[in-house]
Amino acid sequence: MKQIQLSKPGGLENLKITEAENPKPGSKDVLLKVNASSLNYHDLMVALGLIPTEDKRVPLSDSAGEIVEIGEEVTKWKSGDKVMSMCFPNWVNGPPKYELLSFIGDNQDGYATEYISIPETAITKIPNNLTLKEAATLPCAGLTAWRALVDEGNLRSGETVLVQGTGGVSVFALQLAKSFGATVIATSSCDDKLEKLKRLGADHLINYKTHPEWGKEVLKLTDNVGVDHVVEVGGAGTFSESVRCTKLAGHIALIGVLSGPSVSEIILPRIFLKQIRLSGIAMANQDSQIAMIEYLEENEIKPVISDSFDLENLAAAFQHQIDNKHFGKISIDIG
Repeated sequence: MKQIQLSKPGGLENLKITEAENPKPGSKDVLLKVNASSLNYHDLMVALGLIPTEDKRVPLSDSAGEIVEIGEEVTKWKSGDKVMSMCFPNWVNGPPKYELLSFIGDNQDGYATEYISIPETAITKIPNNLTLKEAATLPCAGLTAWRALVDEGNLRSGETVLVQGTGGVSVFALQLAKSFGATVIATSSCDDKLEKLKRLGADHLINYKTHPEWGKEVLKLTDNVGVDHVVEVGGAGTFSESVRCTKLAGHIALIGVLSGPSVSEIILPRIFLKQIRLSGIAMANQDSQIAMIEYLEENEIKPVISDSFDLENLAAAFQHQIDNKHFGKISIDIG
């Protein structure tokens, strides 16, 4: 079978297509024929060597595919079942624990491969109204947005949500928020992308290059009240404005660090005086993923895929991501 392996010390030039032996499932494993994957920021950090891994690590943390063989003790699945991955394959339910947070495509081999043997507990069904390609966008970005707004945010109709940029988490958060009946304010540095956000249902648009202190624009749009929820993916470059535009007792879901990992400005007084609730979000457990799937089966949310690359062109797909040419998700066609 074909798979991509990443050689140390990382870098796109060290992503190599190789021939590997087809795996055999253990007694409690399933053999998955991987149909599709999709790119996440974490995958990019692994590929660039910024998150160190073992030599010849197989990257990519998302997948959807079809089970082609099961181990003799497997009871949950059968051959022919269409399933999707869990980014944390060991975190089934309950609160996070360090021993459960082995990240696939990082701590263990991922889905840049035609076949993979994986425990039967490490996958879920796909939404019955989505294709495998669409389902492969959900385990990281979709579930992160779900946990941010639903599990931790307790999102309600009529509330206001701010989303930043046009990556996978932000676009799915916009779609999810609109399906709940929320008002969505979206930011981007590109007017063309802002128009795409508008077509997806964004109620208000802000170009953050035109308005560097965009939090003030958000306050204007909300009669100086602020938003109920911020899906914070920017990190150091956006966090101060996120605090500015969050309402009293509002919620900020901390998800990404696209503009840097640390905030130099001291903003703690603003956080506690506004009584803002901060949630650190790193995907969620299997129970949460199943709840998201059930919701998607009852609602007409289709993941947004702007670009597709074959497995052999994985390095080019990452470069496309680096160049910020995508809108929503970049899909990787595998089989």
